[in-house]
Amino acid sequence: MKKQVLLIMTDTTRKDMLGCYGNQNMKTPNLDRLAQEGIRYERAYTCQPVCGPARSAIFTGTFPHTNGMVTNSVALRADVKTIGQQLCAGHIPCGYIGKWHLDGWDYFGKGECPDGWDPEYWYDMKCYLEELDESQRVKSRNPQTSYEPDMEEGFTYAHRCSDRAIRFLEQHRNQDFFLTVSYDEPHGPSLCPAPFCTMYDGFCFPDYPEFADGLSEKPMMQRLWAGKNLYAPAEEINRPSKALSLFLGCNSFVDYEIGRVLDKLKEAAPDAMVIYTSDHGDMLGAHRLFSKNATAYKEVANIPLIIKGGERGKVVTEPASHIDLAPTILDYFGLSIPNYMEGVSMLPQIYDVSRKIHDMVFTEFTRYEVDHDGFGGLQLMRAVITDRYKLVIHLLDTDEFYDLEEDPYEIHNRIEEDSCRDIRDQLHDRLLEHMNETRDLYRGYQWAARSWRSDRIPDWENEGCTRQRREESGEPRQLDYDTGLPMVSEIRKKRL
Repeated sequence: MKKQVLLIMTDTTRKDMLGCYGNQNMKTPNLDRLAQEGIRYERAYTCQPVCGPARSAIFTGTFPHTNGMVTNSVALRADVKTIGQQLCAGHIPCGYIGKWHLDGWDYFGKGECPDGWDPEYWYDMKCYLEELDESQRVKSRNPQTSYEPDMEEGFTYAHRCSDRAIRFLEQHRNQDFFLTVSYDEPHGPSLCPAPFCTMYDGFCFPDYPEFADGLSEKPMMQRLWAGKNLYAPAEEINRPSKALSLFLGCNSFVDYEIGRVLDKLKEAAPDAMVIYTSDHGDMLGAHRLFSKNATAYKEVANIPLIIKGGERGKVVTEPASHIDLAPTILDYFGLSIPNYMEGVSMLPQIYDVSRKIHDMVFTEFTRYEVDHDGFGGLQLMRAVITDRYKLVIHLLDTDEFYDLEEDPYEIHNRIEEDSCRDIRDQLHDRLLEHMNETRDLYRGYQWAARSWRSDRIPDWENEGCTRQRREESGEPRQLDYDTGLPMVSEIRKKRL
């Protein structure tokens, strides 16, 4: 039996923008059908709610603080391998079609196929723009183009990505393969033809409590981010708009394009594993905020994740994470998972949803984009999330703690409440351990010395350990600073 995997990504798709996640106003029939044929993850989380860093975790199996891509427009570290390189070494053909965002270049990329992927199918957004003349390029970045009478689906990036994916599936139907189709849509400018461009006219979300959140108990960064919305009436924030209609219409349009690819897959490789996810969501006015930034709110951090290839029509409610996708794919192809990867294989759970993978997952933030002065600048955040609780540490701001069972809309920040002390402190300890275990570049006593944590005594030496990188097969052992000899243990107490 052939080993074949199709990974489909969209950009800025919230979980509640898919009908299968309970919002019947959303028209996403193809992804809804995929959920019926596979497993839908209810509590899956991005590793950082920003395009590039989120993708860095998906395609390397390491957190942004490990692989170096802690913000947009900063490249992966040179010594970090992608899943394409790992699979290529295992003689698995790999195609990458769509938005890459990992080369440290501008939004569109360099147009150059990186190591590990087949150059014949490489098609990042720079490649798309090079197919257009100057006037077409400008049109491709203007949302108003969607309403022009000659606007056709063939002009869109999504359609051209789907065409290439269909060709890849046709040509690789009789062999192993790993194919990524990474749509930029529905991310702005959200180009889509009729009828998609107007099908959500008049729509707004239900009157959820988040739209009226006064943010008085929240980090100052969120109040600055809210800007003029901080004191606006909730009905002024959550209201129908042309921008929202186009964004949601483009979401339905990309579902249509995904359907074209899934139809070809059903014919060419019906037994292939299919993984669908989004890099992050969008606040869309929740908590008076728009876009995404240093927050772990469900609107941006709790992403859709659907996997077909194991059990059918099941829902997993335990926490899941993008950090596990690369190890899962390697495991599926029968390849060893490198020591440096910071996730684990989800295959046992995919084949048997009663198997539990995680009690908690982690997400983070460092900066939105190195090119931008705005978006709050430096915002160091680390968060740990269970099925019930969420602890968010903002190193330079007010921390957050939510009981998601009692407060599913994340309105009441209980970080200072004594009644939450035990579970809050347990999660805090586990978060600090995670930062140590993953050799977080930004770890230090400041993350422990919080105003609400009087029993954690700051220490210049922190845990007092040296944590060197574990070697991979074929690599030389790193040398011990104190002896110059190969290290005996990668984690050891320092000689003080």
